[in-house]
Amino acid sequence: MRSLSDTLERLARLKSLGWEPTDAPSHLEALESFGSNPGALAAKVYVPSLLPKHPALVVVLHGCTQSASGYDHGTGWSKLAERHGFVVLLPEQVRANNGNLCFNWFLAGDTRRGQGEAHSIRQAIDAVVSRHGIDTSRIYVSGLSAGGAMANTMLATYPEVFAGGAIIAGLPYGVAATVPEAFDRMRGHGLPAPSTLQSRLRAASTHQGPWPTISVWQGTQDKTVAEVNAQAIIDQWRAVHEVDAPPDLSETVDGQSRTVWKDVRGRRAIEYYSIAGMGHGTPIDPALGAENAAPYLLDVGISSTLHSAKSWGLLREGVEPLRAKSDGAKRASASSQKAKEPEGIQQIIENALRMAGLMR
Repeated sequence: MRSLSDTLERLARLKSLGWEPTDAPSHLEALESFGSNPGALAAKVYVPSLLPKHPALVVVLHGCTQSASGYDHGTGWSKLAERHGFVVLLPEQVRANNGNLCFNWFLAGDTRRGQGEAHSIRQAIDAVVSRHGIDTSRIYVSGLSAGGAMANTMLATYPEVFAGGAIIAGLPYGVAATVPEAFDRMRGHGLPAPSTLQSRLRAASTHQGPWPTISVWQGTQDKTVAEVNAQAIIDQWRAVHEVDAPPDLSETVDGQSRTVWKDVRGRRAIEYYSIAGMGHGTPIDPALGAENAAPYLLDVGISSTLHSAKSWGLLREGVEPLRAKSDGAKRASASSQKAKEPEGIQQIIENALRMAGLMR
């Protein structure tokens, strides 16, 4: 149980943002008929009640075993969108494509430009842009785990579409083509050299720049997606941003480590949040998202949603940002202990693959 002082502090932070306490999940609408949809995905959208002219768009990709609405409820994207006036698109996997609701980030037919799930997400973006007058210079993408790997896929295959992206417990682009390879890469085995990662990124499109900014989030106790994947993602994007291996800035944000690489113009091109003690999941602060943490939505005192929105310039001036508690590292460790995730999402996926005859 939370202490009274902790509860009061959370309520004070909510009040500063203008929130009203509610247990109701975020209200999302189905996005109907968005092109040929070759990946056969579903999609939902949140449009704020007061939509400004030419709003920004954030594309949010859930993880395995999750739904669009459940992930939104936990991370608080639609709450932030309502307050700050941007649109949220949530592509959603269906069981006919993947029995565990994972985006198929490792299948070539779903991760190449103009094909499969990647193209479906691109078509959904086009539909939202057309229907809601989106500012095409302010489109961003964020995702967790398989959704994080698919977010990286979108950034790699359609870099001209996105101004930035946040990859949470995700994987580099183009590192797996089969189920066994996918599991090996998740465990950190067999990752290509940085030069190969960079070549695969450049081969994903004919784009020559400018390139989207990259934000990488990873828990140090993640037993589902090994921490080495975070460095591999950074290595994959360093060449196109022309940044050196040593970072330009290292600091502590909400009790967690943030490392920044700047390009030749001094712009923050790549950043890395290493969350001490956190297992597999999206780092949240329940003052913004759901009241309580849920599987793979971990209350660690820092909100990837809020920090991503802030870095992308989505927060309206005059609204005090939500500030996470300073004991984020301790809360991360506690969340990791509760998650027990090695027997969770990975075991679920492996069991389903065995039942389908795809894994021994």
